[in-house]
Amino acid sequence: MSLFAADYLPSPDPFFEFDKWTKLAVTSKEIEPTAMTLSTISQEQRPRARTVLFKGLLQNTILFFTNYESNKALELEANPFAALTFHWKTLELQIRVEGRVVKTSRQESEKYFATRSRDSQIGAWVSQQSRVLKSKNEMEIKKREIEEKFKDKDVICPPFWGGYHVVPDFFEFWIAGKGRLHDRFQYNLDKKLGWTMVRLYP
Repeated sequence: MSLFAADYLPSPDPFFEFDKWTKLAVTSKEIEPTAMTLSTISQEQRPRARTVLFKGLLQNTILFFTNYESNKALELEANPFAALTFHWKTLELQIRVEGRVVKTSRQESEKYFATRSRDSQIGAWVSQQSRVLKSKNEMEIKKREIEEKFKDKDVICPPFWGGYHVVPDFFEFWIAGKGRLHDRFQYNLDKKLGWTMVRLYP
């Protein structure tokens, strides 16, 4: 059962609506409310998708962090556009977002990195994300080396780790409806008109 009334009409501002829905998800019983699917295009022009964590709405951009040497980062370097999908099963809500992607500043990356748990900070140094791992033991050895390196010291942000801002030019909000007659509201950014909204058939 949707939390929204059958005649629900969203705000003309998609960022207001996005902020409202994501805050609702965080206070819900969703197991991982900040999980979002990040879709990119590979060098072979094949779509690729994986789950990352949403880290906030900042100045009308959607923020996440990752390893800059990972496959997704290399794909974003070659084609700086991405699609995001948020799906909250218990709330029966979904948001899709598309837009241009730009890296966070080094200062932003370091500021967020400092808020992570020490284990996560160590893990960022240990993981050569997306690269082949010969054995689990190889990773355990590297973990011990990193722990020794930062023993009794703060773990600094790796130079190969940081964030991205997704700058949206498209939103779609979906509310589950009875008999699969769902509500869909699509926003597109027009350079002259700004944001325009239309209702779609399910």
